[in-house]
Amino acid sequence: MCFRAVALMTLVAIVGASAQSSGPTRQAPRFWNDRELAEWATPIAGLDVRPAHFSERDYYAAPNAEWVRTYPVYFPGREPAGYWEMLRAKKPEPLIVPGARTTEEWIATGKRVFEEMDVATFRSIDPQIIALARSAEQFASRGGRAQKDGRALGLRWVPTSKGLALSVSDCSLCHTRAMPDGSLLNGPPFNVPFDGVIGELATRGATLSFPGDSATTSSWRQYAAPWIRNDIHDGMKSMTEAEAGVLARSIPPGAFARFNGSPYYVAKVPDLIGIKDRKYIDHTGTHRLRGQADVMRYAALVSCCDPADFGGHRILTDAQRNILYRMPDELLFALAEYLFALEPPPNPNAADPRATAGRRVFQREGCAGCHTPPLYTNNKLTLAQGYSLPPDHPNRADVMPVSVGTDPNLALKTRKGTGFYKVPSLKGVWYRGMFNHDGSVTTLEEWFDPARLREDFVPSGFVGYKVTKRPVPGHPSGLRRSAEDKAALIAFLRTL
Repeated sequence: MCFRAVALMTLVAIVGASAQSSGPTRQAPRFWNDRELAEWATPIAGLDVRPAHFSERDYYAAPNAEWVRTYPVYFPGREPAGYWEMLRAKKPEPLIVPGARTTEEWIATGKRVFEEMDVATFRSIDPQIIALARSAEQFASRGGRAQKDGRALGLRWVPTSKGLALSVSDCSLCHTRAMPDGSLLNGPPFNVPFDGVIGELATRGATLSFPGDSATTSSWRQYAAPWIRNDIHDGMKSMTEAEAGVLARSIPPGAFARFNGSPYYVAKVPDLIGIKDRKYIDHTGTHRLRGQADVMRYAALVSCCDPADFGGHRILTDAQRNILYRMPDELLFALAEYLFALEPPPNPNAADPRATAGRRVFQREGCAGCHTPPLYTNNKLTLAQGYSLPPDHPNRADVMPVSVGTDPNLALKTRKGTGFYKVPSLKGVWYRGMFNHDGSVTTLEEWFDPARLREDFVPSGFVGYKVTKRPVPGHPSGLRRSAEDKAALIAFLRTL
């Protein structure tokens, strides 16, 4: 299915074994199994049914892609001496080798998976694409830029059996953050705009349409929610190329419209640091998180293996509804082990007297009821405004019968619409850089500013398609605090 290429930035990975260590070894589990899939997903609001999944039999009958080691793309002129010659002489090496490993070995292997795995459907050996990535003038004219170490984020060189290919990173494309000192941090949402080299690779080096579809119909299939009355995505069928470009450019770095999501009601990219302590996946709690196997399932789901069936609504045609390739158990188990081992970077914000005063404000105002220490989340779900919880809902025990009033569209008008939003963790807000489920605002000061409720407010983050100003509703309690209390509370939150 081509949504992996079209949706562009997904979550997932692979890798090969490395460091030696002692301790008991473990095999990767057979993670895609019918028993655990049966109660994994949250029912869709308005349908009261869980989205379907490919069966265990179908998944393991699908072929593997050629999962091989990949190498960074440097901005032309910034690569190490002899680097290009080394790449041209490279033969394909497996990204991961089957077999048992110790926990330390799984984590080390998973780091390579996270950093090196590419999107197989994006690989191109087209000489024009290769030449583009080797030309500083052409690269720069498309918005290409170098990081502190000279790398161009999001692109990988891939030695394959067909020759050296240019491709796009899978996990690390969306989950690598450039820090103020120029270092790169694995796990948080990206903050560097994608350049036109990635876009050109997508359009020239990958097939962007589902078989039998035009480009606009393919775009509609990515996001359509046909059970929604007056579904906004219907308009995508008749969009011009220029209009589609405006829609794509309305999404800022750090947010995205993944398959099943929406370019109109976007979601910010989640921070994977601390994922081991979460109970649900996605801002709308689309899937339970019961352990590493659920991370493995989610990675496969968003990268290769989603049938897009929702009750009686089949989004894809029979010809489109297939698994092009699957991801080995070892590959995804290594990735999950690495993600569960991620730790936040050292926090530069000191717990000074103002932050201490902010902690008292946090406790006095009852913030810990939802943002409960030490995780600073109670891992519960809150109701989207306008959604009523069915009495027999399978997640009922985890649902708080309240709404904080944030924009309900993602939770009610998309295929990720469960009727809920997760209570987010406040840990790491100092480095994440986007707030609200759609990344509407980019600073804590902006989040606590009552001006964000006004119709003439201009959000610093996601604004919307053909929109220049709009209110950012919800979570009003913090807006009523005094300026002194707000400053103290912000100081405290930055220490978490």
